[in-house]
Amino acid sequence: MPIAASLVLDSGYTGAVLASEARRFSRRMDQVPHGEKTAIKPLAVHQEVTMNPFEDMRIFCQVMEAGSFTAAADQLGLSKQFVSRRLMQLEARLGVRLLNRSTRRLDVTPLGQSYYESALRLLGEVEQVEQGIAGQTVEPRGTIRLSAPLSFAMAHLGDLLPAFLERYPEVSVEVDLSDRPVDLIGEGYDLALRIGVLEDSTLIARRIASIQRVYCASPAYLAARGTPQAPEDLQQHDCLPYGHGRQVQWRFAGPGNKPLAVGVTGRMRVNNGELLKDAAIAGMGITYLPTFIVEAALEAGQLVTVLDAFLPEPLALSAVYPQHRQGSRPVQVLIEFLRERLERRGAPAIR
Repeated sequence: MPIAASLVLDSGYTGAVLASEARRFSRRMDQVPHGEKTAIKPLAVHQEVTMNPFEDMRIFCQVMEAGSFTAAADQLGLSKQFVSRRLMQLEARLGVRLLNRSTRRLDVTPLGQSYYESALRLLGEVEQVEQGIAGQTVEPRGTIRLSAPLSFAMAHLGDLLPAFLERYPEVSVEVDLSDRPVDLIGEGYDLALRIGVLEDSTLIARRIASIQRVYCASPAYLAARGTPQAPEDLQQHDCLPYGHGRQVQWRFAGPGNKPLAVGVTGRMRVNNGELLKDAAIAGMGITYLPTFIVEAALEAGQLVTVLDAFLPEPLALSAVYPQHRQGSRPVQVLIEFLRERLERRGAPAIR
């Protein structure tokens, strides 16, 4: 969600937190060499008082996250001219250059990066204060934009999300099902569910469940090609790896539980788990998929597992969200709801 909510706070609290951040920012400015500072004539004091510093912080943070005035203005529902003017006024009030502008791009200055980090932290604290006070008397409300992996959502969210919405009638959810890692900030998402190793360290991640994967193939394929007894045997088999465009290595727990990686190849590679399952059932090879995708086929005897003694540790299912959504009560109650319900279904690993 864009950083666009209005904010009303007690003037004493506002003054205190602003003064604290101002001192922190001033100390950082003092550490910057004089030649890196760009002199900008400050606004008059009476002009400064009439400005809403929190609103300016929100606008600046949105520009930083969107990467342009135009995109930030669209996300905030404001005109590009208004956004540009407010940032010029902000720079004038601070007396420093926060962004270097050109016809093609915006580049943040060292002081701009420092201001962004302080502003983001302060806005997050303010939102937590508001959400905490409101949460004592008011039900969570608002819209959550959620991104989730397709196969996982089909297996688990079809009943969990209706149950969540029934519990929290003032909350609505917009869900995008995709196996690609969306840009939460750039594309305006509040929350994403991700399986496996996380790459973006700027986001906040909370592990809510574990995902067990298994190696499996059809009985007909194994009867024709033999059953692998060790991970290295897969190099003599047709495998059905997930993804495309690069060499695939499957992970195993080797002797002494030492991690082991084996390169696999095959005639079919797909970035969708359901299609890989169907290909394995059809006898196209050995695949490596989460149990929530292949469980029914295993129970029906359409697939059988192999190399069970070499299974690696389960993958993490993480709820990932931007720093400025840390204080969002709708986001936090959804995360906790999913954690509780998924734990009931198969802790420690989801089936």
